[in-house]
Amino acid sequence: MSERTPTAAPDVTVVIPCMNEAGSLPGVLAAIPDGYRTVVVDNNSTDDTADVARAHGASVIREQIPGYGSAVHAGVLAARTSVVCVLDGDGSMNAGELPRLVASLDSGADLAVGRRRADRRGAWPLYSRLGNAVLAARLRRRYGLPVHDLGAMRAVRRQDLLDLHVDDRRSGYPLQLLVLAGRAHWRVVEHDITYRPRTAGSSKVSGSLKGTIVALHDFWKVIA
Repeated sequence: MSERTPTAAPDVTVVIPCMNEAGSLPGVLAAIPDGYRTVVVDNNSTDDTADVARAHGASVIREQIPGYGSAVHAGVLAARTSVVCVLDGDGSMNAGELPRLVASLDSGADLAVGRRRADRRGAWPLYSRLGNAVLAARLRRRYGLPVHDLGAMRAVRRQDLLDLHVDDRRSGYPLQLLVLAGRAHWRVVEHDITYRPRTAGSSKVSGSLKGTIVALHDFWKVIA
């Protein structure tokens, strides 16, 4: 992979899609690397998510169309930097690990994704972990992508992402991104990241068997 000019911190925006994450956001935002810009996308929260985000220095936009993909896409459109990163607002991932993903773009990768590594028992329910592993294996077989996770944390050049035309607006967004990246022969790299229990609230996906089933249904429509 060819080397590029190192990305300066002000050229990176971290997009954080949120619905009712007021309890977790202070810790998430405190870990954002110095100089990175932050856009919190409030996806129909009924708590103080937007106010908490603003109080901790983040820009806030509202996306009324429900769905993870809707929130991420709105954040990417709102960003004005050359690089965008995405991570959840539940405190399960450490934003301090983002620079390693951004550095991979400077080294020639088109997309850098995080492979979640649970730091304690119970951080990642078995049913969710197994579903994720099955889908990642299918990506490896079908597209030759070197991934073992669907990339809940990722870094990518903003215009490249927009040009890829990811149009899933629900839970299938991360998977469709990888499918389209594979079809476009993107250079995808994966790095281990720490994964821990959310710091507040309850998960809309992996926190329940029902949520996981709904997400897997969305995923399977993308990759089947």
